[in-house]
Amino acid sequence: MRKFDGDQLVLASHNKGKLREIAALLAPFGIRVSSAADHGLIEPEETEDSFAGNARIKAHFAARETGLPALSDDTGITVNALDGAPGVYTADWAETPNGRDFPMAMEKTWNLLEEKNAPYPRKAAFNCTLCLAWPDGHDEVFEGTVEGQVTWPMRGDTGFGYDPMFIPDGYDITFGEMDPAKKQDISHRADAFRKLVKNCFE
Repeated sequence: MRKFDGDQLVLASHNKGKLREIAALLAPFGIRVSSAADHGLIEPEETEDSFAGNARIKAHFAARETGLPALSDDTGITVNALDGAPGVYTADWAETPNGRDFPMAMEKTWNLLEEKNAPYPRKAAFNCTLCLAWPDGHDEVFEGTVEGQVTWPMRGDTGFGYDPMFIPDGYDITFGEMDPAKKQDISHRADAFRKLVKNCFE
């Protein structure tokens, strides 16, 4: 594993919420985090069929364009009875001409399960893959997962994306009903970040 030894990092994302979260996580290591938007970068086309592949596209693009190490993530939900869909296309399922509509995407997911008469519990998993890439082309990849099941109707309004229909194993509430701090402790992103910090920053 290559250790991170700089003091600047580019987050290969335009998401301000994600920037705040990652900047706070890396602040104890004296690292200043900027976003792809801060550097005027476009979002590269994600053409791979795996979370790791798409995370690598984003991280290497940002590292090449800025000359700085770059961190990206690719996240989605896989539903067992749908052969792993929507998977890497999680965000695509929510796309509309007016932006992303996740309630519509969740309803689509549930309707497909109903059409298949999928048995209960309807198992699913959230996946997060992080890629830390350097300008010389080296990268380190870390994957985080949280297993659970999907439910209907949607429940809760504290999360985002597919959170209101996902119940993690060992709980009887959805991510959308869970206290954000509790979700942060057990989430797929937290799992991946723990591995990243342990291997590259500590």
